[in-house]
Amino acid sequence: MNTFSEKIAQKKADEIKKILASKQAAFDVAQYSYWRARTPDYQVIYYTSGKVLIQGKNIDSLLTELELTKESLQTLSDEKYIGTDESGKGDFFGPLVVAGVQVNNENKNFLSEIGVKDSKKLDDKKILVLANKIKANCVHSVVVITPVKYNELYSKFNNLNKLLAWAHSRAIENILEKSPCNYALADKFGDESLIKNALMSKGKNIILNQMVRAEADIAVAAASILARAEFVKRMQEMENKFELNFSKGVSPQVISQAKSFIQKYSFDRLKEIAKMHFKTVKELTP
Repeated sequence: MNTFSEKIAQKKADEIKKILASKQAAFDVAQYSYWRARTPDYQVIYYTSGKVLIQGKNIDSLLTELELTKESLQTLSDEKYIGTDESGKGDFFGPLVVAGVQVNNENKNFLSEIGVKDSKKLDDKKILVLANKIKANCVHSVVVITPVKYNELYSKFNNLNKLLAWAHSRAIENILEKSPCNYALADKFGDESLIKNALMSKGKNIILNQMVRAEADIAVAAASILARAEFVKRMQEMENKFELNFSKGVSPQVISQAKSFIQKYSFDRLKEIAKMHFKTVKELTP
């Protein structure tokens, strides 16, 4: 069995995937991979590290068809791209924050060295430190949708995925205004067409992909840190303003805190701190 293994850019991986799909390859997910494609003659695995592995009895013709030459690999591996992620989606209190970070070979190495990874694996103190370093070294955008604005937009979209797509597209567009590039990657939360349809003039020609567990990618991980850092900051500001504690997520403690807020400020003002389409609101309605 012959083997080919090289690190490639996401854009190139998307092109390869389309070609393999046209050949009726069967797709699934291997460990530590975005996808695996298999036919009776070969298998192709695209790992979260950015490496593509091709194995088969005779893969020379396939490599030629996929245009996996040293020259093309070098050009593509130097390409910059945008990663986006959100924070606050599952939290009753606080804003929805979507962030985008643009990376290239130079700052990707820096991000790895300082310990950037999925924000869910980091505590808030570490996240706040890393966020400042990411902002100082990467083109980025942080889109904050306050609870008041969130409730307004949700009543317009009447769908959380559409609202998320709108916010992700704004983050992408903001970065493209500062530094054009050809590719963006987001964690998968719905149909890819939602973000594509929400993109405006700057983003119409960008290649966009959504993947499950996209936080394994360094750009998406960096975006997740920026989004979470801003969410934590806004939650603290909200607590200072209303002189109450607000927990993350949805829990009996959250309901108790919401009741304390209503008692102190009224039910009508709940929209200033909470996402009103959550089922939690039914337990608080007068």
